[in-house]
Amino acid sequence: MKLGSFLLVTTIVLLVAGCAHKNPQASDPNTPPVSEFDKAKDPAISANTRFAAGQLSESQGELGHAIEQYQKALELNPKYAEAMFRLAVVQTTTKAFPKAIETWNRYITLSNGSATAYSNLGFCQELAGNPAAAEAAYRAGIAHEPSNEPCHVNYGLMLARHGRPSEGLLQLQIVLPPAKAHYDLASVYETMGRKKEARTEYAKALELDPTFGDARTKLASLDN
Repeated sequence: MKLGSFLLVTTIVLLVAGCAHKNPQASDPNTPPVSEFDKAKDPAISANTRFAAGQLSESQGELGHAIEQYQKALELNPKYAEAMFRLAVVQTTTKAFPKAIETWNRYITLSNGSATAYSNLGFCQELAGNPAAAEAAYRAGIAHEPSNEPCHVNYGLMLARHGRPSEGLLQLQIVLPPAKAHYDLASVYETMGRKKEARTEYAKALELDPTFGDARTKLASLDN
């Protein structure tokens, strides 16, 4: 499964000013601690600072706090494309699918119909259990950019997963070398436990490209 252009953010060191006084609510065990960032006195916190705080939280696995910071960045700058993209990614990762789908649609509008954005929307909709909506999203992305690789690959893999492998292979072959297209189809079969079909497709990939080491390795593992 490919997650379009979902990218792992690099850790960013963020220095923020905090209050020197003790949090008056700290003694209440039912009150969550207030971070130094949120205690900052400067009222003019920029959207860029909120975005950086979101990236830091995301890199540390604090996804709830990352969502909060990206949302605050967008409150300050509703057209902050990077913040909207990362918000959609984290919402998808945390399986907040209705919110993620809404954010991906907003990002599609903001990006003037980016085909890769449609691919990410389609993948999110498939994860949410709506393959029909996912297919519509992939088709919309392809209509906008016929050669877009994420759309064709994610669409092809989804078709293969949902019992339409021939159609899936056709989508893969539009943007991938023939051997890689058969390899990706084999990978879908393998994850579904269909070893016979996976073996056939890995063998086909190796036949098309005898130097394809990964296909050779996969084929050998299935034969053992």
